[in-house]
Amino acid sequence: MKKVIIYTDGACSGNPGPGGWAAILKYGEHSRHLSGGERQTTNNRMEMTAAIKGLEALKELCEVELYSDSAYLIDAHVKHWLDKWERENWTREKGKEPVLNADLWQRLLELEKRHSVSWHKVKGHAGVFENELCDKLAVEAAELYK
Repeated sequence: MKKVIIYTDGACSGNPGPGGWAAILKYGEHSRHLSGGERQTTNNRMEMTAAIKGLEALKELCEVELYSDSAYLIDAHVKHWLDKWERENWTREKGKEPVLNADLWQRLLELEKRHSVSWHKVKGHAGVFENELCDKLAVEAAELYK
């Protein structure tokens, strides 16, 4: 199984507002940069979209190390919030409130069934080259939607 490293980031000008996302995929000596955006979105949706687009770009089953500075994205996986939300039919607070961004969480879970994904938190704006580049690409993508 190929081992791929993915760095992701999302950006939003206003929240909600114009947003952008970026993903950098690394396999050995090769890297690929992806980015895009939406006219009206939220930062969390862009963070999640970056991860989705990165995983969707993989053409075969891979072992993935995914790095993000989004606590929302990473904590949902490592703290098993997704398991609970799925069991509770995509509601929080014992069925009182719908889970925000359920459509994107469900898409992420579908993609995770295809790949072996490990989720890692990286500190934002701390000099990690790929994270800084993702931030730059996501901000540039958001600018296109202003």
